Amino acid sequence: MILFLDIDGTLIPFGAPAGHPYPAYETAHAPLNPLVTRIDPALGPRLAALGCQLVWATTWMDDANACVAPWLGLPPLPVVEWPDEDEPPALLHWKTRPLVEWAGERPFIWIDDEITEADRAWVATHHHGPALLHRVAHEFGLTPADLGALESWLTTHG
Repeated sequence: MILFLDIDGTLIPFGAPAGHPYPAYETAHAPLNPLVTRIDPALGPRLAALGCQLVWATTWMDDANACVAPWLGLPPLPVVEWPDEDEPPALLHWKTRPLVEWAGERPFIWIDDEITEADRAWVATHHHGPALLHRVAHEFGLTPADLGALESWLTTHG
């Protein structure tokens, strides 16, 4: 099982209402990017415990391994290389087709803050294995409730 991970809005929350600053976490690893301190480092062990192949699906590309993986206590992860391609069909996220292609026939989970029903419908039509497209609220990032939803889905499909 593959778990595609976005960073902005998924691991790094943004857009909190005024007057509600994000906590700044600390680890033994000094962050290379100050926004990384918004990521709860406890997410690393929780994600690893899901038993999936973790794959970066983010515009951070290799910076995800330099900045975020050490913060979370994760080893370097594979990175989806985004192809230079035409615009996707209307309403479809630009990541959707490349992630389905990357997964091949393997089951996958995609965690992102920009997933829509159009993406779910396209994946249901074009991917022949189990797939969970889980949308995270960008104001909060990945929460324990989100992780619970992933664990529940993996119990059935993993």
